[in-house]
Amino acid sequence: MDRLSLNTATTKALTLAEALRAAQDAGLRHVGLWRDRVEEVGLEAAVALVRASGLQVSTLCRGGFLTAADPAGRAHALEDNRTAIRQAAALGTTELVLVVGGLPPGDTDLAAARTRVADRLADLVPFAREHGVRLALEPLHPMYVADRAVLSTLGQALDLAAPYPSAAVGVCVDTFHVFWDPQLAEQVARAGREQRIAAYQVCDFNLPIAADALLSRGMMGDGVVDFAAVSRLVAAAGYDGPVEVEIFNAEIWAAPAVQVLATMQERFAALVLPALERPGSAAA
Repeated sequence: MDRLSLNTATTKALTLAEALRAAQDAGLRHVGLWRDRVEEVGLEAAVALVRASGLQVSTLCRGGFLTAADPAGRAHALEDNRTAIRQAAALGTTELVLVVGGLPPGDTDLAAARTRVADRLADLVPFAREHGVRLALEPLHPMYVADRAVLSTLGQALDLAAPYPSAAVGVCVDTFHVFWDPQLAEQVARAGREQRIAAYQVCDFNLPIAADALLSRGMMGDGVVDFAAVSRLVAAAGYDGPVEVEIFNAEIWAAPAVQVLATMQERFAALVLPALERPGSAAA
């Protein structure tokens, strides 16, 4: 279980201190942090809690939302992302996940929104590099294209990352968002060749889709994702970093954290881990 990471979105009801303790008690070595939990206690206190826990922060979620067309919106997005970069550096992670944003209210021009994302990325890369933080572009399932992310495929994310060194801009591979992609094998292999896989996040795609589609993420094995297939691709691409479980699901949030983490570890061991272990590799 050395590679398994608890993303704090999975245990939404827990405070930062409680989530860190739950991960410790489960024997984990990594956590993925959401900024809301960090900001609840303040950055200085969050850094102290993480250091005391001995856990490594696999990613910070999230920056992004870069599609605003008005000057005030652009300025706000840039400042918020600079804050996120500083937070990531202080917390000891090199990876800041970016959800790039959807269409602004009343807008229907996806091409223009994507151009604005590229422009804002160019603005942020120098600042991120100064702080030793990589911007990890996360493509989201197409059902979120209007409200959350105008990047829907790994190929789009890699194209956007292409002008920059792999140490500056990478991609986040999230099973919920990319499992459906007919070009997934090709694009994961490309991401590996380009050394751009910054994070691997796993959860299932539950059916029926929830009334709030954001809450359709489920525990591995409860939905339709072929974790062995995706994980083999990621392993073959050379990724050997932490694997985060990031779930937005009302039933999981309401369940006892001990139960959630136990199930998470069992499902990870059964469905994900075997496909990550390449011949000659140590136990993950």
